[in-house]
Amino acid sequence: MVKATKKKSNNAFLPIVLVVLAVGGAAIYYKVQNKPKPIELAPGTPLPTAEGYLRGDPNAPITIIEFADFECPGCGQFATLQGPDIKTRIVDAGLANFRFYDFPLTSIHQNTLAAHLAASCADDQGKFWEMHDKLFNGQMDWNTQATTNPRKVFGTYAGELGLDMTVYNSCFDTQKNLPKIQANAAAGTERGVSSTPTLVVNNKLYAGGLTYDQLKKLVDSLRTEAPTAAAMPSNTDSLKK
Repeated sequence: MVKATKKKSNNAFLPIVLVVLAVGGAAIYYKVQNKPKPIELAPGTPLPTAEGYLRGDPNAPITIIEFADFECPGCGQFATLQGPDIKTRIVDAGLANFRFYDFPLTSIHQNTLAAHLAASCADDQGKFWEMHDKLFNGQMDWNTQATTNPRKVFGTYAGELGLDMTVYNSCFDTQKNLPKIQANAAAGTERGVSSTPTLVVNNKLYAGGLTYDQLKKLVDSLRTEAPTAAAMPSNTDSLKK
């Protein structure tokens, strides 16, 4: 799990400060250099409604929301270890749907904004979840420690997914979906998210995520206790409540 604290910043994207991760008894500091700078939006430009990226039946009785950073190691572990069972045994089974919300920690992870842009551009061509899986499965190939040019890796993923590369490259290079990413991140900030991954189920936050078994037990309990009231709306206004 990656935790973040806020500070005053001129960064137009997300004001998150540096954190320390303990690995094998040694403290590793992520030093950000030459991080990608998001395109500045005009002052007063409204953000779109935060919707995340849906997996499963939109009318499922329960919604599981994840706020995640594509470069966050804990998010990668959650996606690769817990994700397959959540997909097949909860989402595909119709017990709940799942929404992924962008929450890139740009002050910690140099390459994460590019990864979120790549995923959003894949979403434009109906391939968000396929790109989501490639990004997390290949995290060690494109993260800040691996390369200063993640665009090339993401372009390879896009080609493997059969995307229209002219459309994809234009989307990526112009940061077309930056407002959508910012809206998703703002929804997390407003909801009190301070680390990734964070799950929200039935209006309750679970920092660090949950195992499949824990999540399945929670979903089963909610379906038994309040099957019609357990779903959590996905828009930003609802997240404020």
